[in-house]
Amino acid sequence: MEDDFVKHVEHLVIQLAVILAAAKVGGEICERYLKIPTVLGELAMGTLIGPFALGGIAIFGLGPLFSIRDGNDALPVSLELFSVSQIAAVVLLFTAGLETDLKQFRRYAAPASIVAIGGVVAPFALGAGATMLLKPAGLEGDTLLYAALFMGAVMTATSVGITARVLGDMHKLDSPEGVTIMAAAVVDDVLGILVLTVVVGIATPGEELSASGIALIGAKAVGFWLVLMIGGILASKYISSALESFRVSGASVALAMALALLASGLAESFGLAMIIGAYSIGLALSDTHLKEKIERPIMEGLYPALVPVFFVVMGMLVDVSAMGGTIVFSLIITLLAIISKVVGSGLPALAVGFTKAGSMRVGIGMLPRGEVALIIAGVGLSRGVIGSEMFGVSILMTVVTTFMAAVLLTPAFRKGGPGRRGSSE
Repeated sequence: MEDDFVKHVEHLVIQLAVILAAAKVGGEICERYLKIPTVLGELAMGTLIGPFALGGIAIFGLGPLFSIRDGNDALPVSLELFSVSQIAAVVLLFTAGLETDLKQFRRYAAPASIVAIGGVVAPFALGAGATMLLKPAGLEGDTLLYAALFMGAVMTATSVGITARVLGDMHKLDSPEGVTIMAAAVVDDVLGILVLTVVVGIATPGEELSASGIALIGAKAVGFWLVLMIGGILASKYISSALESFRVSGASVALAMALALLASGLAESFGLAMIIGAYSIGLALSDTHLKEKIERPIMEGLYPALVPVFFVVMGMLVDVSAMGGTIVFSLIITLLAIISKVVGSGLPALAVGFTKAGSMRVGIGMLPRGEVALIIAGVGLSRGVIGSEMFGVSILMTVVTTFMAAVLLTPAFRKGGPGRRGSSE
């Protein structure tokens, strides 16, 4: 038993070493030669060394470095490796919160809510409608209906991990568009939880779905987020003073990360994504003296050594071969996923005071589906509501929208002028 445990840890340590090396090589190629965001290199290297590609091949008589996980699971990598990647996502969103201007966040909270609603309604309608119309993989009857509902739910997701990374690299997290995107993503996550709850209730035999049950879940998620956000902001000065009072080297960084991890775990237990908890705590601390003390050590130490793991592991989840005969449907769904977020989030942004350029930036920033979409698709796969082909469609849509956001955000911010009407911002 002890030897197996040691071997397990040894394997994980080697995996992380390869992941970090691959991430930096991919990032270097993108930055030095291709002049595109380094995160694209990390995603691409993840796909290349993942379990469905080179990582699944036995080399020199040894077992595969990234073998596909046993069992009927949507997750092809080990739970340990996926867990490390989620901790990396917490670090990413915690720093994104730290870099967000709290005053700007308050200013754009209301417009962001409108943007989020548009970014949920349009993708769900197009995703479910296209699935019902095209009937992929020979689906019929209730099976088709449930698959359509899940595809709509998958398309509502927004995961701004990559958006936060690109905006952070450009120092645009505190811009009107950046703040609106981050705030809208939080609201989007709450709405997405409600959509998923309804869809699961409809698709699960014997599971009763009531308006009161949906309202309770929604109130629980929204209530926790508001308590965490408002409570964190109100207590931020006291938290800052308490953490700064420690004299042990690195205590403030460690304790701030402990708060981020605690908030992430609590957010998950209340039905929200972990990254929402991490972002909320980072945002609460963004207007304190503590920020100045912890931001640099995190960005120069923890961030570059851990955050790339998240993006490489995301790339590892891609299995192009799983799409089988649904490639045409996959491309249609991916196209609709792009249009529905850019238009569904962009038009409301235009209506609440953003310029055409600013609205386009907001729409592009809301494009990535990321791990949130994969979680929703995984629920459908694990419950037998969708099969591997439809899951493959979800994977392709997730990866393409994620890549598109990373590719398009930088040029969208470099040209087009101010993001708000009557403003030089």
